[in-house]
Amino acid sequence: MKKIFYYLVFSFLIIALNSCEKYVLKPNPANDPLTNFEYLWTEAKHKYSFFEYKSIDWDSIYLVYRPLIYEDMDDKELFEVLASMLYELKDGHVNLTSNFDRSRNWSWFLDYPANFNRNIIERNYLGTDHRITGPLQNQIIDSVLYIYYSSFASSISNSHLDEIMLRAENCKAVIIDIRSNGGGSSSNSYALASCFADRTYTYAQSRIKIGPGAEEFSSWSDLKISPRSGKTYAGKVFVLCNRNSYSASSFFAQMMKTLPNTTLIGDMTGGGGGVPAFGELPNAWVFRFSVTQTITPDGEHLEGGVPVDIYINLDPTDEANGIDTIIEKALELSINS
Repeated sequence: MKKIFYYLVFSFLIIALNSCEKYVLKPNPANDPLTNFEYLWTEAKHKYSFFEYKSIDWDSIYLVYRPLIYEDMDDKELFEVLASMLYELKDGHVNLTSNFDRSRNWSWFLDYPANFNRNIIERNYLGTDHRITGPLQNQIIDSVLYIYYSSFASSISNSHLDEIMLRAENCKAVIIDIRSNGGGSSSNSYALASCFADRTYTYAQSRIKIGPGAEEFSSWSDLKISPRSGKTYAGKVFVLCNRNSYSASSFFAQMMKTLPNTTLIGDMTGGGGGVPAFGELPNAWVFRFSVTQTITPDGEHLEGGVPVDIYINLDPTDEANGIDTIIEKALELSINS
């Protein structure tokens, strides 16, 4: 067989723990505009995981973009056509990277209110005396532990979590703010969520594309969250989300949503429920797209985002006065519920 499909190196352990990490294909040695176009279109047709879910007819997409390819087009012209074709997938995990540009689709958060102002958080909630425990900025506000985690790409150690759990021990509640956390490694999502689990829960199921046919997937595999071996927290937990909470953040939100002591507040996450795999075109441009699917126990795709329990936007008047409406709602519920 000329190529070994990248998905043969996946395991569901990798799916559960590394939802945003790289897997690389070998490039095809042929190189011209048409070959690059055909290679990218075919790779996506055989391996992209969300055509049916998103009601995308990839054959029709071919008919739109193939006439735009011609023999003497330059690299920037080719890049524009290929990037536009990939944009049709409407997926934040889809990119094409050259030495002069990187295509992307950020509509999953740019088309929605930001619901986040880091300056207000730094000045009026974390303050100058907050702790920086690894990647976790944390402060006690009215006997509530507030934690801001800006990226799941920043690793959390057991010692970090031990410190956080020690600080949370006598608090009325814990607020975990993952707004505008664009994802990273789901191993960090799991590590943090395990601090709040009282037993093992199945939070989702995942499957991977294993063949070129539209329905050629592996069997569904359960994804579970269990308590960490160290100290855990059994009190109320509030997770703050916005549309820019993506990928590993969606996995974290879904893990936490499964736990009985957790409430999600803000806006639904941006999605990103598919593991992205990387490949290389004949001209050495790198592409990636989603090759797995993840669904909740209710059968909803994480790709569409994780709904919150309480929808609330950042009020413009509050924001002008240095108040974060979403944090204030979480504080209110922490103290009064």
